[in-house]
Amino acid sequence: MAVVALQQPVASPDAAEDPKLSPAAARRLIRSGRHTGHTAGMALGCLQGNIVILPKDQALFFANYCHRNPKPCPLVGMSDPGDPSLPTLGADIDIRTDVPRYNVYRDGELGEQVTDLQSLWTDDMVTFVLGCSFSFEEALMQEGIPLRHIEEDLTVSMYRTSIETTPSGPFRGGMVVSMRPMTPADAIRAVEITSRQPAAHGAPVHLGDPSPIGIADLGRPDWGDVQEIRPGEIPVFWACGVTPQNAVREARPPLCITHTPGSMLITDHLSRNFRTSW
Repeated sequence: MAVVALQQPVASPDAAEDPKLSPAAARRLIRSGRHTGHTAGMALGCLQGNIVILPKDQALFFANYCHRNPKPCPLVGMSDPGDPSLPTLGADIDIRTDVPRYNVYRDGELGEQVTDLQSLWTDDMVTFVLGCSFSFEEALMQEGIPLRHIEEDLTVSMYRTSIETTPSGPFRGGMVVSMRPMTPADAIRAVEITSRQPAAHGAPVHLGDPSPIGIADLGRPDWGDVQEIRPGEIPVFWACGVTPQNAVREARPPLCITHTPGSMLITDHLSRNFRTSW
């Protein structure tokens, strides 16, 4: 297991700058350690997934949490206990190695970030894969909607909000959102485009002034990088698969492993064709 400092992922130029990579090729780069940064723009058009790994005694509560909160937690895949493969999402996936960087939570507190799970994996672990907003970005760009975090090689800005999720057992807390600056005209088109992809969070949950959803300062994201809001633009907010990491802080399981925000699992499925498991 490679342990890394607690910091935002840094893109690996030889891996991240080729959006035409196949999902299998992208995973091989990640598995080999050649790419440990964010996955925005990689294997464009393919469904990317947020990761939550829990002991099986917490799995039913968390599965129900996803069922009750499909907007931030669209469940697209789930493993059998102890099985690191996810055959419904890709023929060669090994969840222990195929995410660029993982967060390791102990009793609800982030303790370390690692680049593989070989020494942490046990036979009672259950993996949940949740749809990610990265997956609809190709559709936005094909319609001529620019995405600043991709243009500037940033990790998308993410914020905790005052929008409460529906609890399940110990899992509860506020929704996390991702933000993309857009002109009002592009924002309207983005609502239309993303509403067709419920497995990737669907349409935005809020547009414009962030204060009604509890965000005081767009210049201080809870995860990711700051993005400039230019004259004539508004912030557009989508439900985000980092929401479970907020819920983990409330549930305080002895051990929980997630992706590091911005560093996702890349699946073999086209996001425009995918439907959630519920």
